[in-house]
Amino acid sequence: MHLGNYLGAVRQWVAAQNSEAFYCVVDLHALTLEIEPEALRTQTWDTMASLLAAGLDPSQCTLFIQSHVPYHAQMSWLLECVASYGELSRMTQFKEKSGRQEGYRVGLLTYPVLMAGDILLYSAQQVPVGDDQRQHLELTRDIAERFNNRYGEVFTIPVGVQPPASARVMDLQEPSRKMSKSLSSPLGTLYLLDEPADIEKKIKKAVTDTDGDVRYDWEHKPGLANLLEIFSSFSGQSPSEVALAYSRYGDLKKDLAELVISSLSPIRERYQELRTQPSELERIAQQGAVKANEVAGARYRAAATAMGL
Repeated sequence: MHLGNYLGAVRQWVAAQNSEAFYCVVDLHALTLEIEPEALRTQTWDTMASLLAAGLDPSQCTLFIQSHVPYHAQMSWLLECVASYGELSRMTQFKEKSGRQEGYRVGLLTYPVLMAGDILLYSAQQVPVGDDQRQHLELTRDIAERFNNRYGEVFTIPVGVQPPASARVMDLQEPSRKMSKSLSSPLGTLYLLDEPADIEKKIKKAVTDTDGDVRYDWEHKPGLANLLEIFSSFSGQSPSEVALAYSRYGDLKKDLAELVISSLSPIRERYQELRTQPSELERIAQQGAVKANEVAGARYRAAATAMGL
């Protein structure tokens, strides 16, 4: 999990958690890429531990692993029979990722429908999303409205919610593209579990520009604007307010590194503690799956019945 995941989505999940909130580790989505089975299992539990360490509380919300609730895959098929090839092939992420892969998997085309099922199974009213997922949420809304018009009112139409800043955290080395686990350079991505020295190094080496004027300007200073938005997300100040406090890039980077380290250190420490307790992670996942299966099953059966199954 990198900083963009955390600021763009996970921190919102923590703020919004309550007895009616559902969050899942999407291991089925991971199958769109080549991944070794043991690596998938390890990363699934890594993600579960990271979400708990970031502040999700299973006594307040429902946290589960996607593949533990078979209704996700079943609902995906129903919705695939409502979605169209044309709208899926127009998805920006599909066009970008398929262009980089030779012989890409069919799941790369259809996984936005699985994502729609993830949302619609729980009658979600609000979906906290990063900027790069807004198109997929719009697809979810379109599919749900089409289904309701054709088969009757089965699905709630969800809306997306985004933070005022850092909805899309950019690569520290290439600020023209978002921070990513798969594309970014080693120095371009800040991971939630990075050691303090690594965080300091990456921020110190972050790309800015040569004129030395500290101001918030995405058009002319994207690297600096990205740092100011990250600073804003942790400090509560606006990016422009942060900029006014500095006259030198070096001072800004130094203070930003300290702020990020102090903010993320408790998460890293809690994660390390949780990863030594596999039975506790399994208990939490099982507990979440029981409730998720109950809720998702009712919505799946309503959709299946409406379609004539």
